[in-house]
Amino acid sequence: MKGALTRLHTAVFIWGFTGVLGRAISLNEGWLVWWRMFITAISLWILFYFLGSIRKISLRDFFKIAAVGTVLSLHWLTFYGSIKYANVSIALTCLSTTGLLSAVIEPLFFRRRINLYELVLGVFALAGIALIYATNLSFSTGIYVGLISAVLTVLVSVMNKKLIDGYAPETITLYQLTGGFLGLSILMPFYNHLFPSVQSIPQHFDWLWLIILSWCCTILTFMLYINALKKVSAFTANLTLTLEPVYGIILAFIIYHENTTLSHYFFLGFSLILVAVFLQMFRLIQEQRKLPVTVIVFQYYKP
Repeated sequence: MKGALTRLHTAVFIWGFTGVLGRAISLNEGWLVWWRMFITAISLWILFYFLGSIRKISLRDFFKIAAVGTVLSLHWLTFYGSIKYANVSIALTCLSTTGLLSAVIEPLFFRRRINLYELVLGVFALAGIALIYATNLSFSTGIYVGLISAVLTVLVSVMNKKLIDGYAPETITLYQLTGGFLGLSILMPFYNHLFPSVQSIPQHFDWLWLIILSWCCTILTFMLYINALKKVSAFTANLTLTLEPVYGIILAFIIYHENTTLSHYFFLGFSLILVAVFLQMFRLIQEQRKLPVTVIVFQYYKP
């Protein structure tokens, strides 16, 4: 169990580097995600081939999985767009509202009644975002894009819950990232027309950062995460994932000194969001103790 928890926290800590690497790469958000998905998908096909982990799926199921992968690619695109338009701290702060947004969005998809307590916490978190927005107007575009990213990752989670059963996580991951790459490739000409970029090929250290982003922050963390889940519950994993924005923001402060460019109200707003997130997790812990068995669907992909 101790080893599993170590692997889990290692994966979450490495995920904290994704925003830092995104800021270091000189490509715009569209090409950054395209190259990341290209390198990751190719690497996974090669890796799973040698491991004998490639499983055939029906064309219908592939299109279902590819659709989720395309939404995932848009989530990554808007996440890195938020970093480019603002900074790592702003993007991760917006992403930290994901758990609370899911408490409101998921009932709409599964036709459940919205819990009033969760709704209040959601308003509490939005107050934190509003405070950050009002006192950091230079980052307003990044905040808008970051909130879209948070909504998209909730949609990925919801769509994953509606996905077909019977496939191993490795199979879902392989085809979801492959489908996401193909879907983004179709969309890239339109995106590049709306947001033209003179640079579409990685330069110099961009290759190194993209390889680290693909191999370490995507493939390695996926394997650590899945391996950890063999010993720890999905609930414990989801609880640990709430630390990712905290790790990422601390790393951005250390590496880019972003704390010097943010107003004091940013920390107050982020504190409001964290309080709401931890209250929500405390509530889930209380509910978990009351249930003999709880099935929690989790997602494997982080920004």
